[in-house]
Amino acid sequence: MHGIRLNQVTLAATDMAASIMFYETLGLRLIVDAAPRYVRFEFPDPPGGGEPATLSLHHVCEDWRAPEDWPLVYLEVDDVAACLADTGLTPLAPPELKSYAWEEADVLDPAGNRLRLYKAGMARRFPDWRID
Repeated sequence: MHGIRLNQVTLAATDMAASIMFYETLGLRLIVDAAPRYVRFEFPDPPGGGEPATLSLHHVCEDWRAPEDWPLVYLEVDDVAACLADTGLTPLAPPELKSYAWEEADVLDPAGNRLRLYKAGMARRFPDWRID
C-alpha cells in the first residue's frame, strides 16, 4: 500500500552521552552524530535482508520525564535472558512468558523511555489468532 514502511522512531534524551552508550550497548550502530542535540542509530541487518530500521534521539531538558508507560518500544532479541546478561541491563521485573507466547522484559533507557526486550518466534507474525 503506497510503499509505506517504518523509517525511524525518535525518543527523548536528557543525557545524550549516557543514551549513546546505552544504545550502543544494545548493539545499535551510531550513524548520525549531531550531539548533543540529535543522534541516529541503525539496527543490525535484519534477518532475510532488507533495510535496517533506525532509532534517533533528540535532546530534551534535563527535568523532562517520560510518561510512565509510553512510549513503549519493542526490541526483538534472540534470547531475552542472554541479552540482559550480555548488556548488564537490569529489567524492571524478571523476564516473563506471556499468554500470547512472547517472552518479555522491560528496561528503561537513561531518559526513562521504556523498552521491551522480547522474543516472539513464530508468534510475532503468525500467532494462533491471526486473521488472514
